[in-house]
Amino acid sequence: MGEWIDAATAAERLGVKPATLYAYVSRGVLRRRRDEDGRRSLFAAAEIEELARRGRPRRPPSPTELAIESALTTLGPDRHYYRGLDATELAADHSYEQIAEFLWTGEPLDAPDAGTPGAAATDGDATDGGAPDGDATDGDATDGDATDGDATDGGGWRAPDDGLAAAVAAQAGLPGDVLPLDRLQLITMALAATDPLRFQLDRDGVIATARALIAGMVDALPAAGAPAGGSVAGRLWGRLAARPPAPGMTRALEAALVLLADHELAASTLAARVAASVRADPYAVAGVGLGTVGGPLHGGASFGAERLFAEIGEPGRAARVIAERLRDGQRVPGFGHSVYKSGDRRFAVLSGLVESVAPDHPAVAVAAAVRAEAARRRLPEPNVDFALATLTAVAGMPPGSGEAIFAVARTAGWLAHALEEYERATPLRPRAVYTGPPPRGRTR
Repeated sequence: MGEWIDAATAAERLGVKPATLYAYVSRGVLRRRRDEDGRRSLFAAAEIEELARRGRPRRPPSPTELAIESALTTLGPDRHYYRGLDATELAADHSYEQIAEFLWTGEPLDAPDAGTPGAAATDGDATDGGAPDGDATDGDATDGDATDGDATDGGGWRAPDDGLAAAVAAQAGLPGDVLPLDRLQLITMALAATDPLRFQLDRDGVIATARALIAGMVDALPAAGAPAGGSVAGRLWGRLAARPPAPGMTRALEAALVLLADHELAASTLAARVAASVRADPYAVAGVGLGTVGGPLHGGASFGAERLFAEIGEPGRAARVIAERLRDGQRVPGFGHSVYKSGDRRFAVLSGLVESVAPDHPAVAVAAAVRAEAARRRLPEPNVDFALATLTAVAGMPPGSGEAIFAVARTAGWLAHALEEYERATPLRPRAVYTGPPPRGRTR
């Protein structure tokens, strides 16, 4: 009979934590037995020695572990790619609607149309495109769409009248200063409650639901001003900004929506995929994503950057405010990224668009001062959240608008991932690495 050793000795020999031993047992890599008192776990010394010689076991993950195959988005050193195409390049000349449909269907993208990322979205004219039909907040009909029914300008992206009315009514008792992200969660629930087809999970049904859901999320928000056209970007502008956009600003908003539409398995997307894997309906999938995205280390990071802008106020205060934050042990929001260690290309694209439209805007000067101070202190490179905060500041949007833009944009990605999960047969079921006391029966 071979020698048996206790868990501490086995873990020391392998150079792992005791919890890892139990993970090896659950995976069938090691055997374990109890001592005579049933209190301690014992491991075969010969197996431990063999495993130590071979090195830590490597094996393909099981279908339920969190190594998830996806054909949607991959991350490069400084940028991401939608189905193999550079997203930072797509943001220059494609609309959000085009990219959403591309993520959902995989069908080849149409060549960019000169007027498409919004013919209405590029010229800043807020008078030729009204709010969408059925908008319970103001009732104006859209009359500025050049190609009615074309997904690239928002045609066909409409929420049903009853769902939109319910979503508006659901917000009636909310205080006026409620953040847009909180409203979006309530809107999504109301749209779901009024949709009799919410559980139709075939591909065409989900895509139709996705268009209506995103349109409803935008159109049910309280109107701040006039829409800047019939596209999703143009309509969202009128919900978040009180004044008409300067020429090129809705193009910047369109680019933000494209850049943020998906980003592989970010926290909210992982949560959404788990929900979809157990056949939660598209509204529930979006609700899970919305509940996750507001975290300050995820979509809520732009809200932190917005507050940083507000606290600084003018370029001359940037050094003092950043110094105070660092002295208090706080991070500077909008800088650094867990994937893009040497720089986030999305920041360069979006901030470049904003700065080209409003080079003399005070918020652009504040952004430049913050970046200069961050560089002087050797902080990480700025990320897309910082660029998004610059966009909302230049546009005069209220606090929390960056989160709303992020959430509307990412809903396309959540539902693209949901479509992949609906086609699979196995729910995502991650396993925990147990670190508690060894399991044992009740003592008699």
